[in-house]
Amino acid sequence: MAALRKVSGRAARAGLGNLIYVRAAVETLPPELLAVADRVSVILPWGSLLAAVARPSVAVLQGVRALCGAGALLTVVVSVDAARDLAEAGRLGLPLLDSAHLAGPLAAGYAVAGFAVASVRPLDADQLARWPSTWARRLAHGRPRAVFQIEARALPR
Repeated sequence: MAALRKVSGRAARAGLGNLIYVRAAVETLPPELLAVADRVSVILPWGSLLAAVARPSVAVLQGVRALCGAGALLTVVVSVDAARDLAEAGRLGLPLLDSAHLAGPLAAGYAVAGFAVASVRPLDADQLARWPSTWARRLAHGRPRAVFQIEARALPR
């Protein structure tokens, strides 16, 4: 909770009065957050959230969609290295993130959850390093790995 207070204070000092930080599972978000977001970003998730955005899990993505107002932008930056992340990928039942999966099952699952995938593109190290995330910067300067950025729009309800 201390970290949440810290970033909330930083946002307030920066004049970002419309920014809300919440500590909650995406499956159990507070009802006050329904349809309030015009942009949602999921940056290099791990564990169950990684599985939800990469497999994808329609139920979890529907929880994300519930946050979104009409036409909201969903940006997902995801990376699973077939060799280095083998144990975690196996534990989560993740598919290989290749063009066939990204254009097929991934896009179809997002559509069922209420999102239209506009683009899926690889990110190079420089593009990854520009994300405001210490983990993104670490990965950008480490051994090369495949990283994808998924852009989707919330469909009308």
